[in-house]
Amino acid sequence: MRHLVHEAPGTYRAGAPPVAAGGVPAAEAPLVVGRAAALMPECENDGEARGVPAHEATSNIEAMAGPSTRARYWVETLGCPKNAVDSDKVAASLVADGLEPAECADDADLVVVNTCAFVEAARRESIDTVLALGGARKDGAKLVVTGCMAERYGDELAAALPEADAVVGFAGEGSLSSQIAPVTFRSRRTPTGVRDLLELPRATPRAPWAYLKVAEGCDRACAFCAIPSFRGAQRSRRPDAIVDEARALVAGGVSELVLVAQDLAWYGRDIGEPGSLVPLLRRLDDELGSEGLRRVRLLYLYPSEVHDPLVATMLELDTVVPYFDLSLQHADRSLLKRMKRWGSGERFVEIIEGIRAQEPDATFRSSFIVGFPGETEAAHDTLLRFLDTARLDWAGFFPFSPEDGTSAAALDGPVPDALMREWLRECDEVQDPITQGARDALVRAGAEVEVLVDGVDDDTGDALGRTHREAPEIDGVVRLEGARARLGSVVLAKVVGALGPDLVATPIPVCSDLVSA
Repeated sequence: MRHLVHEAPGTYRAGAPPVAAGGVPAAEAPLVVGRAAALMPECENDGEARGVPAHEATSNIEAMAGPSTRARYWVETLGCPKNAVDSDKVAASLVADGLEPAECADDADLVVVNTCAFVEAARRESIDTVLALGGARKDGAKLVVTGCMAERYGDELAAALPEADAVVGFAGEGSLSSQIAPVTFRSRRTPTGVRDLLELPRATPRAPWAYLKVAEGCDRACAFCAIPSFRGAQRSRRPDAIVDEARALVAGGVSELVLVAQDLAWYGRDIGEPGSLVPLLRRLDDELGSEGLRRVRLLYLYPSEVHDPLVATMLELDTVVPYFDLSLQHADRSLLKRMKRWGSGERFVEIIEGIRAQEPDATFRSSFIVGFPGETEAAHDTLLRFLDTARLDWAGFFPFSPEDGTSAAALDGPVPDALMREWLRECDEVQDPITQGARDALVRAGAEVEVLVDGVDDDTGDALGRTHREAPEIDGVVRLEGARARLGSVVLAKVVGALGPDLVATPIPVCSDLVSA
């Protein structure tokens, strides 16, 4: 039904439409979808990736495309928003090296799969995608596997996937075309070192919003998480580099920037500048608010860092939306301690209620692990009571997945699968009516909302968009009934209906820059 435009030409994000309250967790969970064969979009050609000039040098794989055309690439992305940023930069590096985007995967000379390794389901989906794309590629096309699985399992993954011509870790993601010369295929190159794509240029997405990664890696030691083992310690970007990238995105038509990192609120701490997120937000607001930046959204906030001056700044600045994506994981104090996490349900409620007292329209999302080793019925009941008290707008729940190399993998007290599934159902039974009730309340109030248009309903042709309450690719959307509006416009509308997590609204005609078609 929905058609939300995001990826640069020649790339595809493997993911499902936004889901209801108990669906995909925003903070850590990957976007896990069906068999990869069902993910192939129909060929659409929107031309060369924008914002990155093609390099004049001859590509290492140009010969594969024949003498009359340049080699074409396709990047398939699985996983979290941070992976999506990496894919944008991989695509831009390929364009800079002389390649051009393909219309679809089976038309490409080079197919790149950017994998996710967060949990077992994500790894399985990544393998399925590699196999499906490998089987569907045209004769002579090269298949490269990169991303978190390539970095984490290098040699093992290369041996398990003979379909792949190369397995390339983070150190090689920015120069894939130079790494797939024939000698590479023979030697089965595997990852070396850890290097992210933080400072590489990127193409401007076709949608009016974009993820902006401000740091890579994580300094925390959560018992369940393997990310620091392959993403490394936190490495913050310099503010000037972030602002420069943000300015280029806004100049290319981006109206909403979604700041992401493994631990966003700790931005700057690793370079001796704790609290750097606040001055960064002020710079983005001051320097880009007059150039077309409408919104700044923050994802992945560790709860111990959600206090003033960060909260006060988020509620003060015009461009920063009051959307609080809190990485809570659970509400039982003892279980959180076992997870090596900070907090308790009582502390979390204090944070949420304190913010709501200042901004009643503030929106809250979180994700929770169900079935962590040692979780008891009493701990689970604590989580259910917290959900009922906190009244989060959005919440996702996912079963514990033991990860090699994490301390949680060796903990005693495993929760049986059947009990885990029962607890997941109970979480949904509590949360789904809360989420639906919040949407229905907007309808009853006839709420006036500002909708950033970023898509089109495939069935009706109506404009689709989001208010400050909905993060892209994660939460519901707003359908502007009977409206046609250009991507990136902000439309003032009245909420008239709710369809599950989605809203229906009618535009309000006003003489204002809030309405532009």
